[in-house]
Amino acid sequence: MKAITYTRYGPPDVLRLEEVEKPAPRANEVLVKICAASVNAYDWRYMRADPFLVRLVGGLLRPSNPRLGADIAGRVEAVGSQVTQFRPGDEVYGDLAASGNGAFAEYIAVPEQAVALKPANLTYEQAAAVPMAAVTALQALRDGGKLRAGHQVLINGASGGVGTFAVQIAKAFGAEVTAVCSTRNVELVRSLGADHIIDYTREDLTRATQRYDLILAVHGYHPLAAYRRLLRPEGRYVMVGGSGAQLFEVLLFGPLLSVGGHRRLASFSATPSSKDLLVMKELLEAGKVVPIIDRCYPLGETAEAIRYLEGGHARGKVVITVAQGSQG
Repeated sequence: MKAITYTRYGPPDVLRLEEVEKPAPRANEVLVKICAASVNAYDWRYMRADPFLVRLVGGLLRPSNPRLGADIAGRVEAVGSQVTQFRPGDEVYGDLAASGNGAFAEYIAVPEQAVALKPANLTYEQAAAVPMAAVTALQALRDGGKLRAGHQVLINGASGGVGTFAVQIAKAFGAEVTAVCSTRNVELVRSLGADHIIDYTREDLTRATQRYDLILAVHGYHPLAAYRRLLRPEGRYVMVGGSGAQLFEVLLFGPLLSVGGHRRLASFSATPSSKDLLVMKELLEAGKVVPIIDRCYPLGETAEAIRYLEGGHARGKVVITVAQGSQG
C-alpha cells in the first residue's frame, strides 16, 4: 500500500510517498481503508519537531515513528477477533493521535476505541475534517472553559480549523459568540453563526470594552495580561495550540495572573475520545455544525497540503483525499 513517511525532521520536503506493508488487525483492532484524512498543526509540529519538546516523545535525533497523520475517515475492511463495536463495511472516522498516527496512507489498523461511526450526512472528506479540530474545540469550550448557555464567548482565531468548529459548537451550547478574524474571513465566520465579529486588521482586540465569560484563543497571539483584562471577574481564558513561547507564557504566568481572583488562565490539550466523536456526530447530523474545508489534495501531495497549512491562512480545514471516488 502507499503511505507518506519521513525519516528526519524538517520542512515538508522530508515527506516521501512510499510502498509499505499493508497492516493486519490484531485481536482488538479494526483495519480501515482510509478514504480521506486531514491535516492539523499537530502534523507539521511532529514533522519539524517544533517545539523542541516534541523530540522527547517523538524521537530525540530522528522520528521514532515514520508515519504522520491523525484524522481519518474510511470503511472498516476487517476486524480482529475481540472487536465488538464494528463489522466490515462500517463507515468510521477517528483521531489516531493516541494510536500511533498513520492517517496519510491507504490503510491503517487501530484499536476499535480510536474510531466511531461516521456521521451519515457527511462525505468522507467532510468527516475527515472533524476529529482532532472539532474535539479540541468541544473539550476546550466544555471542559476547559466550563461553557454554559448565555455565556459571552470570545473566539480568537475563528476562521481556522479549530476556530470554525468552536464558533458553531459555542452557538449550539447557547452562547453569545464574538469571533475574531481578518477581513477576508468576516463573511465566512458570520455564516457560521457568530453574533459579533472583530476584524483584527481594523480593530485592536485588546482595547475592546466588552468583557467575556470565556475566551478561547487558538494559538494565543496576544500577551496573557491583555486577555486577562477582557475577562469578567469569574471568566476563563483557554489557549489551544500556540508556539513554544506562548505555551511557556501560559504555563509560567497563567497561575500567577489567576491569583487574587476567580479568573482562570490556562492552556488546554485535548484528548482523543470516541465518546466525543459521537457527541460531534449528533451535532453534525442535526446540522448544528458543518465542517469547513478550504482545499483538498491527493495523497501524493500531502507535503504541499502541510506547506499550505503552515502558511497560516487556511480557512477551516485542509483535507487529503486518499481513495478516489471517496465522497461517501
